[in-house]
Amino acid sequence: MVYVISKSGKPLMPTTPRKARLLLKAGKAKVKRREPFTIKLLYETTEYTQVLTHGIDAGSSVIGSAVVNSKSEVVYVSEIEVRNDIPKKMERRAMYRRTRRSRKTRYRPARWNNRRNSIKRGRLSPTVISKINTHLKEINFVKSILPITKLIIEVGKFDPHALKTQMY
Repeated sequence: MVYVISKSGKPLMPTTPRKARLLLKAGKAKVKRREPFTIKLLYETTEYTQVLTHGIDAGSSVIGSAVVNSKSEVVYVSEIEVRNDIPKKMERRAMYRRTRRSRKTRYRPARWNNRRNSIKRGRLSPTVISKINTHLKEINFVKSILPITKLIIEVGKFDPHALKTQMY
């Protein structure tokens, strides 16, 4: 499957590798991206597209993403690992900050009640922000190579405490 971008930059329906190879040899297209293989047309064409549905399984450690057409044929599929090292990196950064501040601070006034960001209403933690940005980045990437008409995000809510009590 080769993804196609029009001359104006809009995504078109994907094509076969054979047709893409012929377009590249004839000089009617150029390679835009190698992974996934995407070509950009160098001539004006109609921007007719079919219905494509993008489905996302929003997991906590792995995001599943797939695009299907109206005949339920898979056009794009990917699996993205979400970063889970952010809390450790923040703890390490805080440790370095504490050790730095404990050195040569004899006449420094106490500063411990100046954490305005952590008491904001509606604030999201850095780990949640990272996960949201990862989801948005995948959605925008797929929209850049395929003409998505419908987006479905599967969200599963569950109670981990209830899962633990059922096990015993």
